[in-house]
Amino acid sequence: MSVRHTWAVRDGGATTSWFDVRWTFPDGARIDALAVLCGDGVRVEDVRAEPALSLDDLSVLAEWLENPLFEACVRPSGEPAAAARRARPAGPCGGEVRRLAAREYRAAREAGADPVLAVMRVTGYGRRRSLRLIGQARDDGLLTPRRARR
Repeated sequence: MSVRHTWAVRDGGATTSWFDVRWTFPDGARIDALAVLCGDGVRVEDVRAEPALSLDDLSVLAEWLENPLFEACVRPSGEPAAAARRARPAGPCGGEVRRLAAREYRAAREAGADPVLAVMRVTGYGRRRSLRLIGQARDDGLLTPRRARR
């Protein structure tokens, strides 16, 4: 069985999330369902099965899906699962981030690795922002100048 978070809609403080559920049996039978997490309950909105489910099978479908849906829809802390988002890791800011970038830059140079990628990895910034941060660290005297000034 696979459960995949499809999308979420936020309305004020409430979030409604949809999940695609696919259950494939060894004999080739398949059940596809669309589950909705709204408030404190999970509802099955749409079910498609091949071959078609009997009424008895349809009545026990909720029991089959209950545990996998609960595990996918609700985190261990009890709060609803949200859509995956890319986010920069929380870290230092201002002068502290320049010192961190300089430390990682020097460590990567000594290890023979790409120093810009090391700064990107530790700060979560993109390449341009990381290069700007390295330049600021050079201006602050934390790194050696790139070229001799005349």
